[in-house]
Amino acid sequence: MAKPRLSSIDGKLAEEFAIPSHINEVGEKMSAFAIGHAAAGRRVVLITSGGTKVPLESRTVRFLDNFSSGRRGASSAEYFLDAGYAIIFLHRHRSLYPYTRTFSTINMLDALQFTGSTGDVVVNQQVLPNITKVLKRYQEVKDSELLLPIEFNTLSEYLHLLKTAAQALSTLGSKAMFYLAAAVSDFYIPSSEMPEHKIQSSDGPLQLSLNMVPKILSPLVKDWAPQAFVVSFKLETDATILLEKARRALETYRHQVVVANVLESRRGYVVVVTPETQAEVTLTEEDLRNDIEIEERIVSTLTSAHNKFITQSLV
Repeated sequence: MAKPRLSSIDGKLAEEFAIPSHINEVGEKMSAFAIGHAAAGRRVVLITSGGTKVPLESRTVRFLDNFSSGRRGASSAEYFLDAGYAIIFLHRHRSLYPYTRTFSTINMLDALQFTGSTGDVVVNQQVLPNITKVLKRYQEVKDSELLLPIEFNTLSEYLHLLKTAAQALSTLGSKAMFYLAAAVSDFYIPSSEMPEHKIQSSDGPLQLSLNMVPKILSPLVKDWAPQAFVVSFKLETDATILLEKARRALETYRHQVVVANVLESRRGYVVVVTPETQAEVTLTEEDLRNDIEIEERIVSTLTSAHNKFITQSLV
């Protein structure tokens, strides 16, 4: 299996994006997780989820944020676990999380009650529907150590952790998958140009000069994990350019899949685009009534494509 190589942007990452203090510790955890599950015959998928934050000051008060609830990443994680994958879940702090996402809109205090004179606390299952089923599955996943959660907040943390994860998974070759569902910032301020202290409003109107974030997909595919199965996402507001942009991404970065979706219809319709094919994934009205999630269909399509990819890599 190919070892990760240095890329043309490695130096830029180190110079312009602050390296998290815990990067080595996290890297060791990810490597051990990947090696352990590979030895057990499992495939491993890295799922990125949630949005990245771009600080405007070193001692951050103000920042630019790419909002994302993390819904797609969290729900997809559950279906990948059901399909037999182990998961490194690289997610924004406080974004939606597998299994607990089911109850994210519920005030947990409303679901708990005192009973009798003992003061025992019990769960009101009418407030938390399906809690028994969800809790049982969550505990199975936790006890089997199938899910490794890694948090990020800032763009810098995300980029360095993604690189570290890619290098950890590179040893798995074609049995590693990257499912890049995070909403990543396009612009940033280099750490060397960032003011240390809070920007003062008394100084007048604020003018910002932002740099373009380097395209991290390129070194991921070419250098860090060159044998892995890589899935990126393309979100547009104009449906007429969606497929063109998806195909252009595949041509540019030479990865395996783009999941293309339009903002308004993303929860009920996507197109899974590969260099050879495109497959529409749609939820019907009946699916919606039965609480079917489109992520279940996306993951099913991708696991089939990953099977084929692994088989071809062995030829």
